[in-house]
Amino acid sequence: MSSTWIFIAVIHGLGIALAFAAAGYACVALWAVLRVPRTSALNGIDSNTLRPVTVLKPLHGAEPRLHENLRSFCLQNHATYQLVFGVRDPDDQAIAVVEKLRAEFPGRDIALAVDPRVHGANLKVSNLLNMFPHAKHDWLVLADADISVAPDYLIRVTAPLADAGVGIVTCLYRGVSGPSFWSRLGRLFIDDWFAPSVRLSHAFGSTRFAFGSTICLRRDALQTIGGFEALSNTLADDFWLGELTRRAGLRTVLSDVVVGTDVSESQLKALWDHEVRWLRTIRSLAPWGFAMTFVCFTAPLLLLGLCLAPGAITLALALLGSGARVLLHFLQRRTSDEAFAWHEVLLIPLRDALLLMEWAIALAGWQVRWRGQVLHARGDGSAP
Repeated sequence: MSSTWIFIAVIHGLGIALAFAAAGYACVALWAVLRVPRTSALNGIDSNTLRPVTVLKPLHGAEPRLHENLRSFCLQNHATYQLVFGVRDPDDQAIAVVEKLRAEFPGRDIALAVDPRVHGANLKVSNLLNMFPHAKHDWLVLADADISVAPDYLIRVTAPLADAGVGIVTCLYRGVSGPSFWSRLGRLFIDDWFAPSVRLSHAFGSTRFAFGSTICLRRDALQTIGGFEALSNTLADDFWLGELTRRAGLRTVLSDVVVGTDVSESQLKALWDHEVRWLRTIRSLAPWGFAMTFVCFTAPLLLLGLCLAPGAITLALALLGSGARVLLHFLQRRTSDEAFAWHEVLLIPLRDALLLMEWAIALAGWQVRWRGQVLHARGDGSAP
């Protein structure tokens, strides 16, 4: 056989392999999402095991929908809880939002820490360290500022802490888009790619994750890992909070609660920078797994497979993978409070192609930008 025929055979085999990998991933991700039970809100929760809770909310600026998001935490039906908000700058515009909430909910236990002290490279963790002395209760909930929740959120996410073997409880999130096209595209990053990948990992037994959307833990578990001080120089502080408790022999629980997170980018550059930062952070935590995530980007891989190996096999794989990808998109929209839009299915090829390009860029460097800081993700997930 001549070298030309060998080359053609290799290219043909590569095309089929790419189509098979992309279609296979889409089908397995669909299975992982389908297997998630649709439980009732407070099913199986014993209210007698619940304890008072302190919610820690580090803030930075008057982000879009900040009042609405923070207000959802003031409407919880938990019997006893405290809200601790924290800012580093006494001129931070988020202070006015907190004061507005205090006036609106005079009976709610709300504390505000304004403290510029820096305790390491991670300014969010510095904020948490400054806020922590205000925490009254031993059950703690950490949640980012851009998170919105339902009234039964606190009861549901803290319930697993009654088990002494649980280190942290975390939960997935869905995107809440703004009015811009790029915001809607960013929501699909979360709903169509990130959340299914976590569901798939969890379906195969992994709990090596923790998300800033929600992390619940007991004070004793935090003390076991050395407190927030242990996170002061980490880039992915949410992940490492979970990882350190796992190393201490405690379990991570993925709650059935799905919260909302704002996707407010109105320009391509802002969306690109945000998603590349996310991807480089993921790469720093799991470099070999991240290198293989290209199989998740269904549309461009199926197209490339068809181009390299046109024929009945790749066409069948392309149809199977495309069908699974579209169905996955519609299933993920079940958790959204936004109006259902059939036309968004047309964004899938663009969304997958943009992700593939961002993935390639994320492989090419370690630098990330976050709130004015330039950090370098490294293999241990730390920041200088």
